[in-house]
Parts: sequence; C-alpha cells; structure tokens
Amino acid sequence: MSDWQGLVDLERLAQWMDSQGLESGPIEAPQQLIGGTQNVLVRARRGTREFVLRRPSLALREVGRRTIMREARLLKALAGSGVPHAGLIAACDDESVLGASFYLMESVQGFNPTGDAGLPAPHALRPDLRRRMGLAMVDALLRLGEVDYRAVGLADFGRPEGFHQRQVARWLAQLDSVRGYPGWPGADGLPGLKRLADWLEANCPQQFQPGIQHGDFHLSNVMFRPDSGDLAAVVDWELATIGDPLLDLAWLVVTWPDDDGRGAGTIEVHPWEGFCSSKELVARYQAGSPRSLADFTWYLVLAGFKLGIFLEVSYARACAGKASMATGERHHASALRLIAQALQRIDYP
Repeated sequence: MSDWQGLVDLERLAQWMDSQGLESGPIEAPQQLIGGTQNVLVRARRGTREFVLRRPSLALREVGRRTIMREARLLKALAGSGVPHAGLIAACDDESVLGASFYLMESVQGFNPTGDAGLPAPHALRPDLRRRMGLAMVDALLRLGEVDYRAVGLADFGRPEGFHQRQVARWLAQLDSVRGYPGWPGADGLPGLKRLADWLEANCPQQFQPGIQHGDFHLSNVMFRPDSGDLAAVVDWELATIGDPLLDLAWLVVTWPDDDGRGAGTIEVHPWEGFCSSKELVARYQAGSPRSLADFTWYLVLAGFKLGIFLEVSYARACAGKASMATGERHHASALRLIAQALQRIDYP
C-alpha cells in the first residue's frame, strides 16, 4: 500500500463527495503528486471532473488542520480575481471523514520549472518564453496586490498592525529554537546576523499598505502553462497572511537564480539564459503598482535575513540527524550567501 492510501480512504471520500453533490460514481485513476513532506496531494477523477485533494501528512495532522483550512479560505477568497491559482472545489473540517481536514481543488495543467530534469519543450528551446516566465511571476504579484482583502472576507486573516516590528524578534526566536541541536555550531555560524537585526530594527518602515502576502513566493512555488510563458497557478499558500506584499517581491528577488541558474536553497533552473534579471523584475513591479519602493532595500535585507535563518534551521535539523545532511549543507551555504548579500545591501545601498 502506498503512503497516501493509508491517509486517503477513497470510499469514505466518495461518500463525502456524494453529500456535497460533487459528481457520482467511483473515484478513478488516483495518483499522488509531488508536494513536499508537509502535505499529501492526490489527483483523481470522478465522473466528468478531475480534482486534487490536499491534506496534511500524518506527522503534521494536528498543526496541519488549521493550515489546511486557512489555505482553503484563501483560495476561496481568490475566486474571480486575476491571480493564477487552483480554484477551490470544497473543503472539509470534519476529521471523521479522512482523519484530518482536507480540501479539493481544481487540477492545474502546468509544470514547475525547478529541478534536475530541466525545463520542458518548448520553454527549453525559446529564450523569449523564459523571459516571459519571469515577468509573469511579477504580474501575479501585481494582481495579488490588487485584491481588496477586506472585500473578499479576509479582514481577520492576519495582523498587519505592527507587522514589520514583529519580524526580527520572531525570526531570531525561530533560530533560538534549535540552539541545543547536537552537531550544530550555533548562530555564530552566521557572521553578521546581529548587525543585520540591529539595522532592520533601526530602519523599519513606519507605514505600508497592507495586502495579501503569499509568504514564500519563488520559482519552486509556481506552475507555468505548458504552451506559453504564463503562469498556470501560484501554489503552496500555507504561509499566506495579511502583511506587506512588498516582502513577496523582495523574497522573489533574493531567491532569484544567478547567471548559472542557481538560486537560494535548492532552487535551480536550466537552461537559464533568457530569463529576466532581478532588476527587471523590480522595474516591472514598480511600473505596475501604486506601492512605493522607496524603502525597498529594507525589504530585501529582511527577506535575506528571514530566509537565511529559515535555511539555517534546516541545517541545524540536519546536524541533529532530523533531515538530509546533503540538503542541510546546501542550505547552510545558501544561508551564508544570503546573509552576506544582505550585509552588502546595507553597506552599499
């Protein structure tokens, strides 16, 4: 029995779908999709409709319940917007059905550009399509920034008040949470981290225009159309909140691959020639958004600071035997680069 089959009882799912009026007959051609370790994704067909089920993994069932329902709520709010996303079909908070909360969303026809396999045709053969891919990511952020979160029922989806002021302490606490992990050299392994923290607190923007923030916007969390450079969907909304949309743009910039197609963490895209530069991404956003980028250096530094800590936590887990050491070492090297780049930004703004 596959792992997903122990977590998704198709007979019980079919009974629940009957109660929701979602097609009829057996659930056919179930297939697990790649979606990380935190959630289980299964694509299947019932009647004339294809759908994708998303539920938390067994290890994260308790914390995943809230996250899954937040994601479903966010997808519902995006219905009718210009943001490329998988449409929500239905959500279930009754754990007696599958042992955890879950939701069904529309199946998206597209591909993710990262990974060892490289880009598919025609994207691998056409630099013009690759250039469009970068611009399409910025366009998705512009459309997300246009959504009135209050009007779509997300007024209580986050706490924009004091959002910036909470960031440094929150992420330093995240790093401190792994302080006792055996084998990890500790925060001293990230030179300049305290200097960045002090600078961020001293230069924190006092005003901003709140909006829906994806929270982890980069090339690994999007799908592109198979026939063009346009986005098919932005995926993995589990960190979404009401915050500052400019941080999504900064996150995209600091994770954007270098001339060799290698970005932050494990992001890697080949072939890379033809993609936009990070400066072009920012210019595209600036031309299409009313939001001021006067303090954008601060956002870039915060993005590097946050992501550097996030990746270093992954390294600490690897040192303690809780994750792959090969991945952990790659994350540590990436964290060092991110912190160094952030220090350069404050020295040479």
